Amino acid sequence: MVLAQILLATLAGGVLSVLLAATLALTWLPRFADRMVAYAVGVLLAFAFTSLLPEAVALGLDAALVGQILLAAIVVFFLLEKAALWRHDHNHAHGQHTHPPQVTMIVLGDGLHNFVDGVLIAAAFLVDPALGWVTAIAVLAHELPQEIGDFMVLLNAGLSKARALLLNALSGATMILGGVAGYFALDGVQTAVPYVLVVAAASFIYVAVADLVPELHRQRRVGDAVAQLVLLLAGIGTVQLIGLLLPHTH
Repeated sequence: MVLAQILLATLAGGVLSVLLAATLALTWLPRFADRMVAYAVGVLLAFAFTSLLPEAVALGLDAALVGQILLAAIVVFFLLEKAALWRHDHNHAHGQHTHPPQVTMIVLGDGLHNFVDGVLIAAAFLVDPALGWVTAIAVLAHELPQEIGDFMVLLNAGLSKARALLLNALSGATMILGGVAGYFALDGVQTAVPYVLVVAAASFIYVAVADLVPELHRQRRVGDAVAQLVLLLAGIGTVQLIGLLLPHTH
Protein backbone atom coordinates (compact mmCIF):
# COMPACT_ATOMS: atom_id res chain seq x y z
CA MET A 1 0.00 0.00 0.00
CA VAL A 2 2.81 2.42 0.88
CA LEU A 3 4.68 1.54 -2.31
CA ALA A 4 1.55 2.22 -4.36
CA GLN A 5 1.23 5.65 -2.76
CA ILE A 6 4.92 6.36 -3.42
CA LEU A 7 4.45 5.44 -7.08
CA LEU A 8 1.39 7.65 -7.38
CA ALA A 9 3.05 10.58 -5.58
CA THR A 10 6.27 10.42 -7.62
CA LEU A 11 4.25 10.12 -10.81
CA ALA A 12 2.37 13.27 -9.83
CA GLY A 13 5.50 15.09 -8.72
CA GLY A 14 7.61 14.11 -11.72
CA VAL A 15 5.15 14.08 -14.61
CA LEU A 16 2.41 16.45 -13.44
CA SER A 17 4.99 19.19 -12.81
CA VAL A 18 6.22 18.74 -16.40
CA LEU A 19 2.68 18.97 -17.77
CA LEU A 20 1.91 22.08 -15.72
CA ALA A 21 5.18 23.70 -16.82
CA ALA A 22 4.43 22.69 -20.42
CA THR A 23 1.06 24.41 -20.23
CA LEU A 24 2.88 27.70 -19.65
CA ALA A 25 6.11 27.10 -21.51
CA LEU A 26 4.65 25.63 -24.69
CA THR A 27 1.67 27.95 -25.19
CA TRP A 28 2.52 31.65 -25.10
CA LEU A 29 6.13 31.62 -23.81
CA PRO A 30 7.73 30.22 -27.02
CA ARG A 31 7.17 33.62 -28.62
CA PHE A 32 9.63 34.98 -26.07
CA ALA A 33 12.00 31.99 -26.00
CA ASP A 34 15.06 34.07 -26.87
CA ARG A 35 14.38 36.51 -24.04
CA MET A 36 13.27 33.81 -21.59
CA VAL A 37 16.76 32.29 -21.77
CA ALA A 38 17.77 34.95 -19.21
CA TYR A 39 14.97 33.75 -16.92
CA ALA A 40 16.23 30.17 -17.32
CA VAL A 41 19.76 31.31 -16.35
CA GLY A 42 18.40 32.87 -13.15
CA VAL A 43 16.38 29.78 -12.26
CA LEU A 44 19.22 27.32 -12.92
CA LEU A 45 21.86 29.31 -11.02
CA ALA A 46 19.56 30.07 -8.07
CA PHE A 47 18.45 26.46 -7.88
CA ALA A 48 22.05 25.22 -7.91
CA PHE A 49 23.54 27.71 -5.45
CA THR A 50 20.67 28.25 -3.02
CA SER A 51 19.01 24.82 -3.02
CA LEU A 52 21.07 21.88 -4.28
CA LEU A 53 24.50 22.77 -2.90
CA PRO A 54 23.28 23.89 0.55
CA GLU A 55 21.24 20.69 0.80
CA ALA A 56 24.34 18.62 0.00
CA VAL A 57 26.18 20.36 2.85
CA ALA A 58 23.19 19.92 5.18
CA LEU A 59 23.24 16.19 4.44
CA GLY A 60 26.78 15.92 5.79
CA LEU A 61 29.17 16.66 2.92
CA ASP A 62 32.10 18.85 3.92
CA ALA A 63 31.97 22.23 2.13
CA ALA A 64 35.49 21.70 0.75
CA LEU A 65 34.47 18.28 -0.62
CA VAL A 66 31.38 19.84 -2.21
CA GLY A 67 33.63 22.33 -3.98
CA GLN A 68 35.95 19.56 -5.18
CA ILE A 69 33.10 17.43 -6.52
CA LEU A 70 31.56 20.49 -8.16
CA LEU A 71 34.83 21.37 -9.94
CA ALA A 72 35.39 17.78 -11.03
CA ALA A 73 31.83 17.50 -12.37
CA ILE A 74 32.16 20.79 -14.28
CA VAL A 75 35.38 19.49 -15.90
CA VAL A 76 33.57 16.27 -16.84
CA PHE A 77 30.69 18.26 -18.35
CA PHE A 78 33.23 20.34 -20.30
CA LEU A 79 34.72 17.16 -21.76
CA LEU A 80 31.28 15.70 -22.47
CA GLU A 81 30.24 18.87 -24.29
CA LYS A 82 33.49 18.94 -26.26
CA ALA A 83 32.91 15.33 -27.34
CA ALA A 84 29.27 16.12 -28.17
CA LEU A 85 30.34 19.13 -30.26
CA TRP A 86 32.81 16.98 -32.21
CA ARG A 87 30.07 14.42 -32.81
CA HIS A 88 27.62 17.19 -33.75
CA ASP A 89 30.06 18.67 -36.30
CA HIS A 90 30.86 15.23 -37.73
CA ASN A 91 27.20 14.33 -38.15
CA HIS A 92 26.40 17.74 -39.59
CA ALA A 93 29.16 17.31 -42.16
CA HIS A 94 27.52 14.03 -43.21
CA GLY A 95 24.03 15.50 -43.39
CA GLN A 96 22.85 14.07 -40.06
CA HIS A 97 21.09 16.18 -37.43
CA THR A 98 21.93 16.03 -33.72
CA HIS A 99 20.76 18.18 -30.83
CA PRO A 100 23.07 20.80 -29.25
CA PRO A 101 25.05 19.29 -26.33
CA GLN A 102 23.35 21.49 -23.70
CA VAL A 103 20.16 19.54 -24.38
CA THR A 104 21.76 16.36 -23.05
CA MET A 105 23.25 18.09 -20.02
CA ILE A 106 20.08 19.90 -18.96
CA VAL A 107 18.05 16.68 -19.25
CA LEU A 108 20.73 14.73 -17.34
CA GLY A 109 20.90 17.28 -14.54
CA ASP A 110 17.12 17.44 -14.25
CA GLY A 111 16.90 13.65 -14.22
CA LEU A 112 19.43 13.36 -11.40
CA HIS A 113 17.62 15.95 -9.31
CA ASN A 114 14.24 14.31 -9.92
CA PHE A 115 15.69 10.96 -8.83
CA VAL A 116 16.77 12.53 -5.53
CA ASP A 117 13.31 14.04 -5.06
CA GLY A 118 11.85 10.57 -5.54
CA VAL A 119 14.06 9.27 -2.73
CA LEU A 120 12.90 12.17 -0.56
CA ILE A 121 9.24 11.38 -1.20
CA ALA A 122 9.80 7.69 -0.42
CA ALA A 123 11.52 8.56 2.87
CA ALA A 124 8.60 10.80 3.86
CA PHE A 125 6.03 8.09 3.09
CA LEU A 126 7.96 5.54 5.14
CA VAL A 127 7.66 7.92 8.11
CA ASP A 128 4.00 8.87 7.58
CA PRO A 129 1.82 8.70 4.43
CA ALA A 130 0.34 12.12 5.23
CA LEU A 131 3.86 13.59 5.36
CA GLY A 132 4.59 11.86 2.07
CA TRP A 133 1.74 13.63 0.28
CA VAL A 134 2.68 17.00 1.76
CA THR A 135 6.26 16.41 0.58
CA ALA A 136 5.06 15.46 -2.91
CA ILE A 137 3.05 18.69 -3.17
CA ALA A 138 6.07 20.71 -2.03
CA VAL A 139 8.28 18.95 -4.58
CA LEU A 140 5.78 19.67 -7.36
CA ALA A 141 5.72 23.37 -6.44
CA HIS A 142 9.52 23.54 -6.40
CA GLU A 143 9.78 21.77 -9.73
CA LEU A 144 7.59 24.20 -11.68
CA PRO A 145 10.01 27.12 -12.18
CA GLN A 146 12.89 24.75 -12.93
CA GLU A 147 10.82 22.83 -15.49
CA ILE A 148 9.75 26.08 -17.16
CA GLY A 149 13.41 27.09 -17.32
CA ASP A 150 14.31 23.71 -18.82
CA PHE A 151 11.63 24.11 -21.48
CA MET A 152 13.04 27.52 -22.40
CA VAL A 153 16.52 26.04 -22.79
CA LEU A 154 15.25 23.18 -24.97
CA LEU A 155 13.08 25.39 -27.16
CA ASN A 156 15.91 27.89 -27.60
CA ALA A 157 18.18 25.00 -28.64
CA GLY A 158 15.86 24.37 -31.58
CA LEU A 159 13.81 21.43 -30.31
CA SER A 160 10.20 21.12 -31.31
CA LYS A 161 7.51 21.50 -28.63
CA ALA A 162 6.76 17.77 -28.81
CA ARG A 163 10.43 16.82 -28.44
CA ALA A 164 10.94 19.21 -25.54
CA LEU A 165 7.87 17.79 -23.80
CA LEU A 166 9.05 14.21 -24.34
CA LEU A 167 12.55 14.82 -22.97
CA ASN A 168 11.26 16.71 -19.94
CA ALA A 169 8.72 13.98 -19.26
CA LEU A 170 11.47 11.33 -19.41
CA SER A 171 13.65 13.27 -16.96
CA GLY A 172 10.60 13.77 -14.73
CA ALA A 173 9.94 10.03 -14.76
CA THR A 174 13.25 9.40 -12.96
CA MET A 175 11.44 10.60 -9.84
CA ILE A 176 9.51 7.33 -9.97
CA LEU A 177 12.79 5.38 -10.09
CA GLY A 178 14.02 7.35 -7.08
CA GLY A 179 10.83 6.55 -5.21
CA VAL A 180 11.16 2.82 -5.87
CA ALA A 181 14.88 2.81 -4.99
CA GLY A 182 14.12 4.75 -1.81
CA TYR A 183 11.42 2.30 -0.79
CA PHE A 184 13.55 -0.83 -1.24
CA ALA A 185 17.00 0.46 -0.26
CA LEU A 186 16.56 3.80 1.48
CA ASP A 187 19.72 3.69 3.61
CA GLY A 188 21.98 2.76 0.71
CA VAL A 189 20.45 5.27 -1.69
CA GLN A 190 20.49 8.12 0.84
CA THR A 191 24.26 7.77 1.15
CA ALA A 192 24.64 8.77 -2.50
CA VAL A 193 22.05 11.58 -2.41
CA PRO A 194 24.36 14.51 -1.50
CA TYR A 195 26.85 13.52 -4.21
CA VAL A 196 24.06 13.32 -6.80
CA LEU A 197 22.83 16.76 -5.72
CA VAL A 198 26.28 18.28 -6.34
CA VAL A 199 26.54 16.70 -9.79
CA ALA A 200 23.06 17.95 -10.67
CA ALA A 201 24.06 21.43 -9.50
CA ALA A 202 27.20 21.26 -11.63
CA SER A 203 25.15 20.47 -14.74
CA PHE A 204 22.83 23.44 -14.13
CA ILE A 205 25.75 25.80 -13.46
CA TYR A 206 27.66 24.61 -16.51
CA VAL A 207 24.72 24.94 -18.89
CA ALA A 208 23.84 28.38 -17.54
CA VAL A 209 27.36 29.83 -17.60
CA ALA A 210 28.97 28.02 -20.54
CA ASP A 211 26.04 27.83 -22.97
CA LEU A 212 23.34 30.34 -22.08
CA VAL A 213 25.21 33.42 -20.79
CA PRO A 214 27.40 33.68 -23.94
CA GLU A 215 24.21 33.54 -25.97
CA LEU A 216 22.77 36.44 -23.97
CA HIS A 217 25.88 38.48 -24.69
CA ARG A 218 25.20 38.29 -28.42
CA GLN A 219 22.37 40.77 -27.84
CA ARG A 220 24.24 43.97 -27.05
CA ARG A 221 21.65 46.73 -27.18
CA VAL A 222 20.96 48.54 -23.94
CA GLY A 223 17.30 47.57 -24.06
CA ASP A 224 18.23 43.91 -24.44
CA ALA A 225 20.63 44.10 -21.49
CA VAL A 226 17.97 45.67 -19.27
CA ALA A 227 15.38 43.06 -20.25
CA GLN A 228 17.88 40.23 -19.66
CA LEU A 229 18.80 41.56 -16.22
CA VAL A 230 15.15 41.88 -15.22
CA LEU A 231 14.36 38.35 -16.39
CA LEU A 232 17.49 36.91 -14.77
CA LEU A 233 16.54 38.50 -11.45
CA ALA A 234 12.96 37.28 -11.94
CA GLY A 235 14.27 33.71 -12.30
CA ILE A 236 16.31 34.05 -9.13
CA GLY A 237 13.37 35.66 -7.34
CA THR A 238 11.01 32.86 -8.35
CA VAL A 239 13.24 30.21 -6.80
CA GLN A 240 13.79 32.30 -3.67
CA LEU A 241 10.09 33.03 -3.23
CA ILE A 242 9.08 29.40 -3.51
CA GLY A 243 11.88 28.48 -1.11
CA LEU A 244 10.46 30.90 1.45
CA LEU A 245 6.87 29.78 1.00
CA LEU A 246 7.64 26.07 0.83
CA PRO A 247 10.92 25.20 2.58
CA HIS A 248 12.28 22.09 0.87
CA THR A 249 15.13 20.14 2.42
CA HIS A 250 16.32 16.59 1.74
